[in-house]
Amino acid sequence: MNDIALVVVSPAGVETAKALRDALPGARIHGLAGRVEGDEIFTDTMAHLRALYGAGTAVVGVCAAGILIRAVAPLLADKWAEPPLLAVAVDGSSVVPLLGGHHGANQLARRMAQALGVTPALTTAGDLALGVALDEPPFGWRIANPDKVKSVAAALLAEEPVALEVEAGTVGWLAGIGFSEEAELSIRVTDRAAEPDDHELVYHPPVLVLGVGCERGTPPAELIRLARDTLAAEALSPLALACVASIDLKSDESAVHALAAELGIPARFFPAEELEAEAPRLATPSDVVFAETGCHGVAEGAALAAAGPQAELIVPKVKGARTTCAVARSPVPLDARLAGRPQGKLFVVGIGPGTPEWRSPEVSHAVAAASDLVGYGMYLDLLGPAALGKTRHESALGAEEARARMALDLAAEGRTVALVCSGDPGIYALATLVFELLDREKRADWNRVDITVAPGISALQAAAARAGAPVNHDFCTISLSDLLTPWEAIEARLKAAASADFVVCFYNPVSNRRRDQLPRARDILLTGRPPETPVILARQLGRPGETVEVIPLAELSPDKVDMLTMVVVGSSETRSFTAGTRIWTYTPRGYGKKMVSPPPSR
Repeated sequence: MNDIALVVVSPAGVETAKALRDALPGARIHGLAGRVEGDEIFTDTMAHLRALYGAGTAVVGVCAAGILIRAVAPLLADKWAEPPLLAVAVDGSSVVPLLGGHHGANQLARRMAQALGVTPALTTAGDLALGVALDEPPFGWRIANPDKVKSVAAALLAEEPVALEVEAGTVGWLAGIGFSEEAELSIRVTDRAAEPDDHELVYHPPVLVLGVGCERGTPPAELIRLARDTLAAEALSPLALACVASIDLKSDESAVHALAAELGIPARFFPAEELEAEAPRLATPSDVVFAETGCHGVAEGAALAAAGPQAELIVPKVKGARTTCAVARSPVPLDARLAGRPQGKLFVVGIGPGTPEWRSPEVSHAVAAASDLVGYGMYLDLLGPAALGKTRHESALGAEEARARMALDLAAEGRTVALVCSGDPGIYALATLVFELLDREKRADWNRVDITVAPGISALQAAAARAGAPVNHDFCTISLSDLLTPWEAIEARLKAAASADFVVCFYNPVSNRRRDQLPRARDILLTGRPPETPVILARQLGRPGETVEVIPLAELSPDKVDMLTMVVVGSSETRSFTAGTRIWTYTPRGYGKKMVSPPPSR
């Protein structure tokens, strides 16, 4: 369970929430705006709780249970689809699972209670009397007929005889229950696809691995059809599959991932040398496949490699027009520590100026999902609690290429990586460097990485919002750093911006050694707009020490600016005015031509 929302509505619950966050990987504090600083901020408590719960998020309210009950009541319909909902006292003295007790809530309650040093308030009879929850089997196990859980659990609680039939895997988690050799009711553990009868509860342990191969660009439906037809022909249950496995050359193949998603299981990939190590166990080794991939069998080899050294190949390679599949069986259920690698993921994220309130939900989810964070140290620090539990890879401010390479290398190893940029990753940041490296080097392992660019609030947007609406008409951005761009090119763009009367947003306005570019840029812009043109100097936006100042263009000088300052130079149409105690700056877009005469002032 990696998506846990710790919802806090009052300062009294913050310390308890922090203790829980430290104990629960993937947990994030959701704080009520104006009261609680959290990893994510919300303004409407009831709406936020409903949105989280409706999305299937495990919700832990560090608040009164009644708040949670009233919030989610309209959403309750299917007990089998309910995510965990728990209430925790603000002082950490009690942990109460309210809903989803057998879908992770009871287990979560135990973990939280242990972290807080209290006893969880469990109320489900199975947990209390049997020591296990029949409708919450171990990781990877699935129930063929969950509607029978209640009757079998009731029989066990009443000390009525229930038989246990184990056809596949092992059942150590049921060892504490006293079973009868013969009984009208039974629990059957199997990898077969037989239809359950009315007197049995059927579990499918994760003992099967589906190895697959396919031609590049094979339509997903073709591979899915072969897999399902093969399982049906062998009377094997898809619910007993632990994973889909293939060679690492296919780690970016959409058909393989579509098949895994269709079956609701992970995909794992192996290098050719690991698959070749399985050659002695293959039923249909192929020299043709070896010539193409470096191993004598992809589908069979991957199935065996993922299922383990004690596994047996129970379905040799089955061929389709452009696809292959095979099935191996492990003698013991496979757990979350599956062999092979997942497809590596790289999130190139923009965290905005730094404050959590300006971080998008997509970025927050990407950071939460990441195992590794790569970035300039200050940017990683700005993540605050969101960086806890992650492996940090820091580099110096000028080491942009090294950061991008490291992020791609880590993702190519099968890790989930967030390359952290301030502002927006596609505006003077590292998204373009990632794609430039991919384009220039054509590395096969990099090209198989799943890459997502998650946008952030840029410095120009933040500065504009703080100052009013200065970029509400045509504008441009220009970096004054000549480290990567010759000054001649920068100067040509400045002259074009001055001639076109754009609002101009300066990135990298000055540094310790670059002091003359800003005055030269100012003088060029003064050729096309008046000296009193408003200039916004926005520094440390969204962070402690934030300042926003408006000065005339003629007074713009390096001593008023540093590398943490966003400089926004208005056009000839930009206006500043005072309203109460605030100075607002805006650039008219032409709405004034449509305005009717204002009503008489009172």
